[in-house]
Amino acid sequence: QVQLVESGGGLVQPGGSLRLSCAASGTIFRLYAMGWYRQTPGKQRELVARITSGGNTNYADSVKGRLTISRDNAKNTVHLQMNSLKPEDTTVYYCYANYRSVYWGQGTQVTVSS
Repeated sequence: QVQLVESGGGLVQPGGSLRLSCAASGTIFRLYAMGWYRQTPGKQRELVARITSGGNTNYADSVKGRLTISRDNAKNTVHLQMNSLKPEDTTVYYCYANYRSVYWGQGTQVTVSS
């Protein structure tokens, strides 16, 4: 059973930065594609960023140039560096792991407000 635990969410002012982390256990982490979704109540879930087992990355157009996903296979952790944050980035962010099955974290709240 794969377990994902997110951390790093919080309140930040517009233009500020946050770093989300997702720690995985119970699996061979390096085999998994990892990523982050976000979902606001009443809106469709949006893929924010993903990184393959080989390190290739993809981003939603709305976050390109502001968010960076990375992985540390030695620490079984994936990070999402969030810079130049905007109020519209406010929502819950969910980490996922994908290898034969998809696993989800519990979500972490990001609030961008002055």
